[in-house]
Amino acid sequence: TGIRKSKEQNKATEEHILEATLDTIEECTISGTRMHLIAEKADLPKSNVLYYFKTKDELLHAVQKKVLNKCLDERNEFRVDAKDNLESQLDVFINQKKDFILKNQKYDYAEIDFWLQGRIFPEIRQGFIDSFNGWREDIRTILKKYVPNLPKKDEEILPYQFVSMLEGATIQYLIDEGNFDLDVYFDYAKKMILDAVEEYR
Repeated sequence: TGIRKSKEQNKATEEHILEATLDTIEECTISGTRMHLIAEKADLPKSNVLYYFKTKDELLHAVQKKVLNKCLDERNEFRVDAKDNLESQLDVFINQKKDFILKNQKYDYAEIDFWLQGRIFPEIRQGFIDSFNGWREDIRTILKKYVPNLPKKDEEILPYQFVSMLEGATIQYLIDEGNFDLDVYFDYAKKMILDAVEEYR
């Protein structure tokens, strides 16, 4: 039990450091984030942070993975209560994105920042490629299920369109939330997808 407790404590400390890193990125951006700032935010000695994550790059990769997993976990949670129709399944993606924007903004700020870093760092870029490919494939799977007669060209491009609408909400809302109604935006985004497939349903 001592070993199990130690593993649980280590895991809890790792998570604490990752959350402190997200908070630091939100305040300082990735380029402005330093290990000593993360240590201060976590209320830990810098040596403790370095015990769990030897370098800033190692820590950032762990944070990027945490953001992706948080996104997938939330999507799965929303899917539990989703109805067996296209509209409700599209809402799974919309509700997850709204939850990030309204309740977990530091995850969205980090995602945007990681996207910028992906221009320079191949591993971060590949993480985004894999994430976006998975996102689009999930949407494509839903379209295949509920609109089996959808032409291949539409089946290919509509997931790109939907992802752009979801990500576009983040960029526009977080920079000017007072001039942006998320509910209206997402209702219209969903309507655009439904209108695009209507004749094939």
